[in-house]
Amino acid sequence: MNRVTVGIIGAGRIGKLHVDHLRLIPQIKIKAVSDIEVRHLQEWAESRGIPVLTTNYQDLLADSEIDAVFICSPTTTHARIIKEAALAKKNIFCEKPVSFSVEETMDALKVVEENGVQLQVGFNRRFDRNFKRVHDLVQNGQIGKPHILKITSRDPEPPSLEYVRTSGGLFMDMMIHDFDLARYLLNSEVVEVSAHGTNLLDPAIGEAGDIDTAIVTLKFANGALGVIDNSRQAVYGYDQRVEVFGTKGTAMADNCRPTTVEVSTREGVSKDKPLYFFLERYTQAYIEEVTQFAKTISEGHDVSCTGMDGLQAERIAKAAKESLLKGCPVKLDHSNQEITLNS
Repeated sequence: MNRVTVGIIGAGRIGKLHVDHLRLIPQIKIKAVSDIEVRHLQEWAESRGIPVLTTNYQDLLADSEIDAVFICSPTTTHARIIKEAALAKKNIFCEKPVSFSVEETMDALKVVEENGVQLQVGFNRRFDRNFKRVHDLVQNGQIGKPHILKITSRDPEPPSLEYVRTSGGLFMDMMIHDFDLARYLLNSEVVEVSAHGTNLLDPAIGEAGDIDTAIVTLKFANGALGVIDNSRQAVYGYDQRVEVFGTKGTAMADNCRPTTVEVSTREGVSKDKPLYFFLERYTQAYIEEVTQFAKTISEGHDVSCTGMDGLQAERIAKAAKESLLKGCPVKLDHSNQEITLNS
């Protein structure tokens, strides 16, 4: 790859994570990091060889040496920064979701398209080797025509109430990963969504306007059906499983565990619990997604997880929330999607 110089906007947990993973790529130079507060970042930046710290992200957009920016700031800032970065001719990696508003996201994507830059959305699960293997088996026809998709995604513990209040809700914050994964695995658009949700863990989550337990059923344009279940608390670990059932068989990806050892004795059969946290479970996927983004920018290819993918996942999340509130299925119309975006 040719040399790619990047800047990071937002130095919270995910921004720092991307910095550490980008440093593993020899062709990447991290020139600058911006955050609303940088005094506590001095030692961290020096330890990672980052020469520029600034409280103004626009300094990165004005820097002619920077080829691409990573937007890791709060979701409410994403669309605005995407548009400014596109106008500055910077390629963009943006954490999910692009925004909490489908209309706002579409507006940002128009600016990206008009300025001819690349935008990759941070749906890292597409880059997990196990899920990619299931995707490839489906796409090459080894399980036949897909009929049923099942996705289980359960967190080991609920987030803080402060996070819940600003997260956009379970569908937009948590299950949005699964909505994207569903489209990726079946290579088909979702045409109908039916959602059920409740509070079974903590009434304070409900008081904050969210749910902690949900099941969503999907109908796909190719005729397949999907079921996604989410919980904010699985006491045994980070539960991440998928299955695609088709006319010729089934492809399944089970949980990742510290070891694959299974112990069988007179007392019973046991094996390791799933990895506990998303940073453990998806480390390699995070590394792969930024590697692929860097390669895309360096070699002039199109990104594999586009702004349109981000938009479609948001549309499904919005439909799920609407279904939950109305108590009925919600259909998604894709007939004018490209026309609207390109108009």
